[in-house]
Amino acid sequence: MHTIEVVAAALFALALVHTFSTKYFERLAHRHPRHAGLLHLLGEVEVVFGFWAAVLVLAMAAIGGGAQAIAYAESRQYAEPLFVFVIMVVAASRPVVDFIQALVAAIAGAAPVRTVVAQVWLCLALVPLIGSLITEPAAMTLAALMLGALVFRPGIPERLKYGALGVLFVNISVGGTLTSFAAPPVLMVASTWNWDSAFMLAHFGWRAVIAVLINATVMTLVLRRHLLDLPAAAAPVGVEAGAARVPGIVILIHLAFLAGVVAFAHHPVIFLGLFLLFLGFTQAYARYQAPLILKEALLVGFFLAGLVVLGGLQQWWLQPIVSSLQPTALFFGALGLTAITDNAALTYLGSLIAGISDPAKYMLVAGAVAGGGLTVIANAPNPAGIALLRRGFNDESIGAGGLLLGAALPTAVAAAMFLV
Repeated sequence: MHTIEVVAAALFALALVHTFSTKYFERLAHRHPRHAGLLHLLGEVEVVFGFWAAVLVLAMAAIGGGAQAIAYAESRQYAEPLFVFVIMVVAASRPVVDFIQALVAAIAGAAPVRTVVAQVWLCLALVPLIGSLITEPAAMTLAALMLGALVFRPGIPERLKYGALGVLFVNISVGGTLTSFAAPPVLMVASTWNWDSAFMLAHFGWRAVIAVLINATVMTLVLRRHLLDLPAAAAPVGVEAGAARVPGIVILIHLAFLAGVVAFAHHPVIFLGLFLLFLGFTQAYARYQAPLILKEALLVGFFLAGLVVLGGLQQWWLQPIVSSLQPTALFFGALGLTAITDNAALTYLGSLIAGISDPAKYMLVAGAVAGGGLTVIANAPNPAGIALLRRGFNDESIGAGGLLLGAALPTAVAAAMFLV
């Protein structure tokens, strides 16, 4: 078993290097059109962890036999990848996006600034905080869809796009901490440590709100002169001009599907059943729909499933690090480790440590959520944002280094608030 763990750690490291190299593969695809298909595939950040997870399963089969490899793959819990896939598709449906856009436009229209500036601020501040109710993946999907036309478009400097992306990722990561069920790293420890939504609001929520407002305000001020020529409202993604207006009852039914999926987020049989009913409803009333983002959602689900498979064998080196640190050091350790592993996996490992102190519990989770915007793998909703926004960047790919730099300052703001 130790041999397999070492192999898994090596493959995990290769996957990390691959994640940071996806932009390089996209450039190679343009230089070598003969192999562009394969290079484009290797340049898809959502494919990376699924690809290396498949390599791990094959390696396990070679080392321990096919039965052991299959048993390990079937032992993993895939509820989160399935949930993220479903919630992305439902949240990105035209009636839901229409409703959220109308809400944002109404609030922005009453603001004492240009409507488009207020819209960007609301997408970077209000929508991430709503994630505490509708879950972080849903908030990421909605914010990314609306920001795509407002910020991630030609004419906006690339460095500002990375800055906005970093703010979005960090704000989504900390904005879901007002409740005990919306942020994956909180969800992993909430029942074990008896953290309810009242506890989260008292210890994390107000700090998160301040961090989100600071980050969104600063980024909007930096972007404002580039937003002056934008239209006051962006059309829903995939909706053609003159498309039929969505009736209120259809919007309510879509919101009911969204609420049902969120309510049964830990019961795949239920939320997958709801999803099948949702697909049937969208076909029955296709005139009120835009194309569903099935491809993007499937890629994100594949990415997260690969992370589940690869991450399941990293406990042997991660847990000793987590358990050996004092509270303050644990905060910064979690902040750094989150950049190279999923923050939910990190807090889950912390929940397994017997006798961990209350200050250490707080510092572990605070560091994990504060660092949730540093890389694509740091927080489960990040791949969804990458999938929906990468077309707005050069070469239609997002560089890991650019994201890291863009997220550095908003991460520092969030870290400072959690250390207050």
